[in-house]
Amino acid sequence: MTARPEPSEEERTEIVEQMAREIHLRGLTAPAIHFLEASRPDFGLAGSAMLFFDPVLRQLFGSGSAPIGTILADEDGIDRLIDRVLELDAEEGWQA
Repeated sequence: MTARPEPSEEERTEIVEQMAREIHLRGLTAPAIHFLEASRPDFGLAGSAMLFFDPVLRQLFGSGSAPIGTILADEDGIDRLIDRVLELDAEEGWQA
């Protein structure tokens, strides 16, 4: 089995943007932030969390979730995704 190449910086930015917009569109900002914080690699849960949440990720982002795994498997990817989700949430502001 051949290992997939790491996505380029441009691809990573595009993946983060797509994921953040899907999370925001579905109103999952708070649960997503909690999930992302809990699945940080330095807590040793990233692999297990990815396995556990794979069906959910496939529903949200389609069957090509392998690049998503690369974003969620490193600290920088998680930080970038959290930051972008929070930016989108702040952009919307309060809706009365």
